[in-house]
Amino acid sequence: MAEEIRAEMVANVWKVVASAGDTVSEGDTLVILESMKMEIPVVAECDGVVQQLAVNEGDVVQDGDLIAVIG
Repeated sequence: MAEEIRAEMVANVWKVVASAGDTVSEGDTLVILESMKMEIPVVAECDGVVQQLAVNEGDVVQDGDLIAVIG
């Protein structure tokens, strides 16, 4: 079952850490968002393989936007 990771706030994608095809463990950082000069890591919520990474560095995400899919 694929797990969708979604943005929880409006933010800029500051750094993309993971890539599609990477094996990740629960708690691993996928991307780092920046909002109001604070860095917010977005972490994997389960173990698996990153099937899709839907953001690039410099993108702006809105609350609820898809960031990644882990399967």
